[in-house]
Amino acid sequence: MTHEAGWAHAPGAFRGPSWLRTPADPNDLVPQLWSTTAHKDDAGVLTVGGVPLTDLVAEHGSPAYVLDEQDFRTRARAFRDAFAVYDVYYAGKAFLSTAVARWVAEEGLSLDVCSGGEMAVAERAGFPMERVGFHGNNKSEAELRRAVRNGVGRVIVDSFAEIERLGRIAAEEGATARVMVRVTAGVEAHTHEYIATAHEDQKFGFSITAGDALEAVRRVAAAGALELRGLHSHIGSQIFDSSGFEVAARRVLALHARVSEELGVEMPEMDLGGGFGIAYTTQDDPADPAQLATEMTKIVEHECRALGIAQPALSIEPGRAIVGPSVCTVYEVGTVKQVSLDGGASRSYVSVDGGMSDNIRTALYDADYSCTLASRRSDAVPVLGRVVGKHCEAGDIVVKDEFLPGDLAPGDLVAVPGTGAYCRSMASNYNHLLRPPVIAVRDGASRVLVRRETEDDLLATDVGDL
Repeated sequence: MTHEAGWAHAPGAFRGPSWLRTPADPNDLVPQLWSTTAHKDDAGVLTVGGVPLTDLVAEHGSPAYVLDEQDFRTRARAFRDAFAVYDVYYAGKAFLSTAVARWVAEEGLSLDVCSGGEMAVAERAGFPMERVGFHGNNKSEAELRRAVRNGVGRVIVDSFAEIERLGRIAAEEGATARVMVRVTAGVEAHTHEYIATAHEDQKFGFSITAGDALEAVRRVAAAGALELRGLHSHIGSQIFDSSGFEVAARRVLALHARVSEELGVEMPEMDLGGGFGIAYTTQDDPADPAQLATEMTKIVEHECRALGIAQPALSIEPGRAIVGPSVCTVYEVGTVKQVSLDGGASRSYVSVDGGMSDNIRTALYDADYSCTLASRRSDAVPVLGRVVGKHCEAGDIVVKDEFLPGDLAPGDLVAVPGTGAYCRSMASNYNHLLRPPVIAVRDGASRVLVRRETEDDLLATDVGDL
């Protein structure tokens, strides 16, 4: 029952969530939460890619996103190899820079972009445009024209207005645009409502149930400057259960067969989406790429046999599963405050030099994260703490609940794993804070991929009354 003074005063609130267990040693890392090269040395200093984070912060400052290049490439290869007969699309929206785009190309993956800005990064990186897919529910005329001129591999259309717009632009450019039709399969993914994307009541795609998807296919097929490649389905993000893919694949393949039968149009491709989950905390248990590939391939093979149709060429979009675990964020502790709660309990509030401007996901999605003391070893008893940022918001929380050493003090470094996806991409200048850099580490060396913002950057766009 909710306490009259609010949830934080309810009995047991200070104990944390039911899945969180008191660690035997708060210095230990939980391996599945961290990139593969992350470990602590004898002094308790967290090292990633052979670089101690104490050294990295001394050189580059904090907060900073630390990207384990070896881990990133290993995860990209794992999906490429497991889904060997698929096209695997890296999600640029998760995190994109010119260096990362080049890594994606070098590892043999394709690239999804969702805006002209993301396409600009791909262009600057020299990414092969025939391996680019262009997503988005409201692509502008300029963005579509840029995609057509670049010869992107596929434009995933999302509305009737866009079909008309793209067809006109392609004709004006004397080009043919390759198109996939995004459909909503009516599947409720077991994830946060803001990242579930295949149920009916949301902005993406054409409804199969309402008949819009079939009509969209008909219009694309009839447009002279558009080449219909296939259907695209995406049921959401941070998904662990393959049952949703099974239901979605059945419905999308049924539409695929209907298009062939009723319209006489053979679509050579199909995108099954993805959005595979990662481990943010010990409550998460993601499947490995080989298991996912086996399960999804069996689903498609079974449905194609049942429908008596040939299997289209398949593609997937792993989403955060490649870059998410490859990054941790390192912060410096500024203050530690003990806050008294009901029943004689207390909570340790650990304030760091970043917050919701570099990781909005906790506030936006109620996301859970873990963390560890990264700069030394501690023999203190673990206490339940909450890592918070420096913004003027009560909801400025980075890690809601985690056990940390009881002697945590100003000047210590704290690192949060699993911050590769959407943290830098969704970062802001709230309270006029400067966005942190992205530092790649590998083989004992570090290099800046995206530099730290400066106050000159911040003021450059403020041109009023000068």
